[in-house]
Amino acid sequence: MAEAASKTAAVQVEEERPAPPSTPMSERLLRLAVPVVMFAAAILSWHFYIVVNEVPHYILPSPVAVATSLWNDWGTLAPALLVTLRITFTALALALIGGVGLAIILVQSRWIELALFPFAVILQVTPIVAIAPLLLIYAPDTQSALLICAFLVAFFPILSNMVQGLKSVDHNLLNLFDLYGASRWQTLLHLKLPASLPYFMAGLRIGGGLALIAAVVAEFAAGSAGAGSGLAFRLLESQYRLNIPRMFAALVLLTATGVAIFGLTSLISWLTLRRWHESALRREN
Repeated sequence: MAEAASKTAAVQVEEERPAPPSTPMSERLLRLAVPVVMFAAAILSWHFYIVVNEVPHYILPSPVAVATSLWNDWGTLAPALLVTLRITFTALALALIGGVGLAIILVQSRWIELALFPFAVILQVTPIVAIAPLLLIYAPDTQSALLICAFLVAFFPILSNMVQGLKSVDHNLLNLFDLYGASRWQTLLHLKLPASLPYFMAGLRIGGGLALIAAVVAEFAAGSAGAGSGLAFRLLESQYRLNIPRMFAALVLLTATGVAIFGLTSLISWLTLRRWHESALRREN
């Protein structure tokens, strides 16, 4: 019965959905060219300011000095980047599993939500820089503490968005599933989870960036050196040694990583929603 209800709803939506208009190639190129040109202009302005004012490299390095440091110190920065990426993506995966799972549990009963959701809010509003030192004490090792910190920060946006998405299902469709005698599990699987997908994707985009931020903050708090240290420690190390070009190179890597994570999650969201959700459809005025 639930499959019949879901097929009926899908057919109705399919019949009413207009074909999305195609985007001209010139507009696509323009969308790509504008940010590239602005980014290049910012770098040229930075370099021009350094040359004109003869700013020393230990105060503000030029883009050429940063690029040179990135090339020369790649053997040191690349392993640190891999450590930070491993913590970030592991924490994000755990946050996705935990956030979606707990959201499904919370929406089953208003009393369950009232009992458990405040704890999630408490973890969210408590600054991670205050939690990190405690985790470094009680966690079995430094890597576990870093992973827990990144997980806690990425967890709440996914949980909050999923709860909101599971609650935002069209009541007419819920009544249709009830009419066909669908069970609670069938309604969840065939209606609520698909309907909450846009909210999940929003939580994924937010959680991906926050996981990276939390991993870096936790690394700052840990200050651990050695082969297992991440980019945050390389930033601190460069600061202590007044190696400002390397510090900027590490910062560029972190920024590029954050942009790449946002771009990847946005691409996943677009590929998932582009054929049916309003946020991904291009409308003509």
